[in-house]
Amino acid sequence: MAEDTPTDTTESSSLRTPIVAVLGHVDHGKTTLLDKIRGSAVTEGEAGAITQHIGSTAVPLDVIGEMAGDLVDPADFDLPGLLFIDTPGHHSFSTLRSRGGALADIAIVVVDVTDGFQPQTEEALDILKRTQTPFIVAANKVDTIPGWNPNDDQPIQASKERQADRVQSDLDERLYELIGQLSDEGFSADFYWRVQNFQNNIGVVPLSAMTGEGVPDLLTVLMGLSQRYLKEEMAVDVTGPGAGTVLEVTDERGFGTTIDAVVYDGTIRADDQLVVGGLEEPIVTEVRALLQPRPLAEIRTEKEFEKVDSVAAAAGVKIAAPDLDDAMAGAPVRVVRDRPVEEVIADVEAELAEVEVQTAEEGIVVKADTLGSLEAISSTLADEEIPIMRAEVGDVAPRDIRVAETANEPTHRAILAFGVDVLEDTAALAEQEDVRLFENDVIYQLVEEYDEHVTAIEESQQEQILDNITRPARFRILEDHTFRQSDPAVVGVEILSGTIVRNSNVARFEGSEPERVGQLKGIQDEGDDVDEARAGERVAVSIDGPTVGRDIEEGDELWIELPEKHAKILEQELTEEIPADERETLSMYLDKRRNKDPFWGK
Repeated sequence: MAEDTPTDTTESSSLRTPIVAVLGHVDHGKTTLLDKIRGSAVTEGEAGAITQHIGSTAVPLDVIGEMAGDLVDPADFDLPGLLFIDTPGHHSFSTLRSRGGALADIAIVVVDVTDGFQPQTEEALDILKRTQTPFIVAANKVDTIPGWNPNDDQPIQASKERQADRVQSDLDERLYELIGQLSDEGFSADFYWRVQNFQNNIGVVPLSAMTGEGVPDLLTVLMGLSQRYLKEEMAVDVTGPGAGTVLEVTDERGFGTTIDAVVYDGTIRADDQLVVGGLEEPIVTEVRALLQPRPLAEIRTEKEFEKVDSVAAAAGVKIAAPDLDDAMAGAPVRVVRDRPVEEVIADVEAELAEVEVQTAEEGIVVKADTLGSLEAISSTLADEEIPIMRAEVGDVAPRDIRVAETANEPTHRAILAFGVDVLEDTAALAEQEDVRLFENDVIYQLVEEYDEHVTAIEESQQEQILDNITRPARFRILEDHTFRQSDPAVVGVEILSGTIVRNSNVARFEGSEPERVGQLKGIQDEGDDVDEARAGERVAVSIDGPTVGRDIEEGDELWIELPEKHAKILEQELTEEIPADERETLSMYLDKRRNKDPFWGK
């Protein structure tokens, strides 16, 4: 919604439209809610009714007044309306940056009242917490509560009172559950009509995006909040040089590469020089055309753009200009106007530098579709203590594989690709070089998949170590079970604890010192050769070295001799991986050794 006439010509300042982002889990009704507000049916033409691209919709104050009915008197408001940003995912929301913060002034988190919080809902709240963006919760789909009688487009309290008592208490119960879940996330919340101070409490607005019930309340709360708490921030120099954020870089027939942007300050004119954040460096270019959809239409679905001479904050606009191929989603757009172009380039570089990703000498490679998503993934990985070696915006290319394959740790030979394509031949090269590629459009799923991969690697590494390590065991020579006295001695034994395997050294303790008596060469169970025997089993063993009656006796307790290095690994790294009886044997073995040398195996 462009404001052409400043309200205060002396300072040429005007109140801009607050920018509203709509967030939530994929099928909880974000698009349907926007459609209800827009009166268009974007959902019908969309794959799986999931929003695929970002656009924006300006809803003027008089339209909000009509939709909200008695709840809103336009005369009470100075703000010109609301600008809804349609974000397909939270990463897009975090893409919407302005001078180090979130571009959205306020957000709506849409939650299905029958489905409650989902991982993406929590991800959205995380980002809102991090960017300190005020928000309200739209508890959607009240019309799906069993027994609900719809009252189209009515305020929610009036509609709720018309429902049967059972239906009302069912709704209340679900709403209290949502309020409890918000509390678990650290937010104090209540039904919006009970909230006195929206700065300290989150308002929950029950509604149905299908029937329109509660939508008047949502618009009323948004307008009230914006008017009360955001009015100062909405004062912009409407004639000043425009500032905005790139939402998407798209090819438009007849115009070449264009950028969809949201202007949040000042004005962009059709003859302005611009600086736009690019993949390698800022792009300096001239506006060729400013394109806007018809009022109340949607950038994403409206093919008929109209050329406009200028666009004032806040508004969504498509900008056609040369050299935009390397423009980056989430990057700043700045009008140069009467400033030195070097100064504006420095501004853009400074804002891009704020998107700091902590990189390490050793770690994984991250590729993302926008600056905001790169930032969001990086902070999630930092929380999980997963190091990043390189993080960039753009598709996964062969050079990324070359970087990933230099990692020393097998767990770091990985690329996390978020919302980007994998270029031709890249996947084949990754397979050839043993680099794992993870692709997903949901941050938590991407990190989860990588975590599972790391766990699998660590488990197989531990299995390999266990296979090559001597395991603790003790066993007793049974009375009257000497089958051969020597070369090798063959005796019947009972395994008291642990696991005996072939080719292990056998020892007998004299005090704290184990005295090696020979090597266990073979194990037989009822005449069959076996590789190992476990606690509780009785088997025949052949021991090379001793003679029964001289070096060993029937009734003796023998131990598998543990090398000190193996004892240390078992105690410090693999305790959880071995059975309880082996742990007990290890502990007994260490106690005996440490009687004489307290630091043995440490």
